[in-house]
Amino acid sequence: MPLLPLPSTTKTLNSPSPFYHHHHLHHVSSFQSKSKPKFQFHPILSLNLPCKGLTLAVSSSSPPETKLRSVGSKNIDVATMGNLCLDIVLNVPQLPPPSLHERKAFMERLASSPPPKKNWEAGGNCNMAIAAARLGLDCVSIGHVGDEIYGNFLSDVLRDEGIDMVEISTGDDTVSTSGDSYETLVCWVLVDPLQKHDFCSRADFCKEPAFNWLSKISREAKLAIENSKVLFCNGYGFDDLSPGLLLSVVDCAVEVGTSIFFDPGPRGKSLSSGTLEEQRALNQFLRMSDVLLLTADEAESLTGIGDPILAGQELLKRGIRTKWVIVKMGLKGSILITTSSIVCAPAYKVNIVDSVGCGDSFVAAIAYGFIHNLPMVNTLAIANAVGAATAMGCGAGRNVASLEKVVNILRSPNLNEDDEFWTEILEKKVLDQEVTCLSSIIKGNRNHLNFVSFDQVASELLPKLEIPQTVENVPT
Repeated sequence: MPLLPLPSTTKTLNSPSPFYHHHHLHHVSSFQSKSKPKFQFHPILSLNLPCKGLTLAVSSSSPPETKLRSVGSKNIDVATMGNLCLDIVLNVPQLPPPSLHERKAFMERLASSPPPKKNWEAGGNCNMAIAAARLGLDCVSIGHVGDEIYGNFLSDVLRDEGIDMVEISTGDDTVSTSGDSYETLVCWVLVDPLQKHDFCSRADFCKEPAFNWLSKISREAKLAIENSKVLFCNGYGFDDLSPGLLLSVVDCAVEVGTSIFFDPGPRGKSLSSGTLEEQRALNQFLRMSDVLLLTADEAESLTGIGDPILAGQELLKRGIRTKWVIVKMGLKGSILITTSSIVCAPAYKVNIVDSVGCGDSFVAAIAYGFIHNLPMVNTLAIANAVGAATAMGCGAGRNVASLEKVVNILRSPNLNEDDEFWTEILEKKVLDQEVTCLSSIIKGNRNHLNFVSFDQVASELLPKLEIPQTVENVPT
């Protein structure tokens, strides 16, 4: 997945960056973790990591009494499914070649001499969980990590952030615990002298998912899903887990009334033309998810419709449980589409350091708004702010948005308002839908558009972020 160079000049950033992945460095600790571990962990590692990488020269269902069918009784806010990996961030003279054979040889040379821990960072769905925890949500990460130094490191990082981790394996799967397929998934994040990125992991060279030996999820994982208000999955989960196992995850969440968030990411296009099992699992996620999150390009690839709002409306029509479709418009902003309304929020202008992890952070804030039943325009406003705060730091993992940065953005907003862009996006839409736009200027109602003042939105959001929340409501 291509990534932009990392500019130091001031640019507009929409937190739902199309460059959705994982990654990077240095410990953010603007506030303390607030939840106590509910599951087992390894000892904590406290690390203060620099931004720069290392320069290398390289030639069964739970018993009925445990099932929670009332949303109000769920005591976990967000669970992430799969896509737990360790990122190793390295500066390299040049990015690996496109040839699969040469790329594999390149990765094996890197792996032959593991770099120091200062180059390690939590990746994948750890980004979303950390960003959500820093917003005050109780989080759990469900997935597989090996019992080795990389797995221990991920466990330590999550625990340090107040996030529980649940092993998805039942323990009776037939696999050697010393084999490569059991070990923690490692993603090599490679940065060349021009600050261009490339990613490399063993999942890139296997036709089967990295943990294809997993045939069913553990009872502990089912309990975590049942106790969660929101279950987040993304397309990268298919790199780890089999389509059949992911289908069982969807069924489990639906059965116990857990809301499903799904971001197909760049994998959506390949999955839609993949094996029959992949296509079936992808379609089930698209139909049964409560919230879908896509870039404009990803929405077009799944619907064949170039207009982002019409594509979102098409996904709503295809869905069975779908309540929100959120289309990420890059540096312009984001759009939230329901059956009866359209909500738009422009991006913030911030000093971009690194766009990696912005999409993951954005999802966390959408979950925050969904769980707290915030007005949709408020939800987009805070999501854009969380993504922008992540972009102001170096990389993802423990460097995703701190609450302090999010609050500062909301206190002193600088919106990238492009009236011409939004007018063009909205002008062809049917007029029987309510259309709301976030604006820094009070415009009132105009041409069937309802403009909401950012000052009003910020005045409603800031007290919620600065005062701990004890009452939570999930929209039905």
